[in-house]
Amino acid sequence: MATAPAPASRYLRCEGRELHYTEWGAPDAPPLVMWHGLARTGRDFDELAQALAPDYRIICPDTIGRGLSQWSPDPVAEYRLDFYARLARALLDGLALASVRWVGTSMGGAIGMHAAATTLRDRISRLVVNDIGPELPRPAVRRILDYAGDPPAFDTVTELETWLRAAYKPYGWQSDEQWRRMAETSMRRLPDGRVTAHYDPAIVGQFSHHPGDYDRWSGYDSLRMPLLLLRGAESDLLLPEVAEAMTRRGPRAQRIDFPDCGHAPALNVAPQIEAVRQFLAARH
Repeated sequence: MATAPAPASRYLRCEGRELHYTEWGAPDAPPLVMWHGLARTGRDFDELAQALAPDYRIICPDTIGRGLSQWSPDPVAEYRLDFYARLARALLDGLALASVRWVGTSMGGAIGMHAAATTLRDRISRLVVNDIGPELPRPAVRRILDYAGDPPAFDTVTELETWLRAAYKPYGWQSDEQWRRMAETSMRRLPDGRVTAHYDPAIVGQFSHHPGDYDRWSGYDSLRMPLLLLRGAESDLLLPEVAEAMTRRGPRAQRIDFPDCGHAPALNVAPQIEAVRQFLAARH
């Protein structure tokens, strides 16, 4: 795939907090939100956004506490799905977007489902949920907390990239260029000169302060928009039985499992991109 051009970088105040987002495509094209996972940034969607930009106006936020967005001064109250859903509504209101399509990876999918059931009821017309469901297995949560709860620091960006390659190996294949971009777009330098991942470590407090935050079957069951459920065939976060239940309950998701990846498919290779493209473009 050709190198993705740099998207426009923008900021908007939402719920009293500054959110950073990148924007792709024409301003008058149909709007599409792409929301990233727990400890990631909106730049994870560069390949997918580049591919879909001819047809959509694409908004890729950095969630509060991640990337270039503000860190929360009240992490216990604000690093949780309820507040993220309020941020999503404020983002759409601030951009004057009445209705959007939504692609969410992991936490971004959980935000999409929760917002669609609450703050953005009837404002998400088509929803792509990438490798997450309305319940989470505890072993997978513990694994995520192991690497995200205390991000290590390194003397060089190259060392950080090596760590990212190991931590995010379940994403599946990425080119050397994509791994390097991941390191460069999701790093911050510490006062001692070392580099670490660009997020507030307090984001993982969501799992201890709000232990039931991802138990959302009632909200899922209330959804009625078309929903595409993507799953890494080796995922330990979206278990097969949960994915199967999502095809029977609520919006009765369409389901696609992708081989050679776990949690979560990077949405950067042709079969994954085309699955998203076709679903978003469908009229039923």
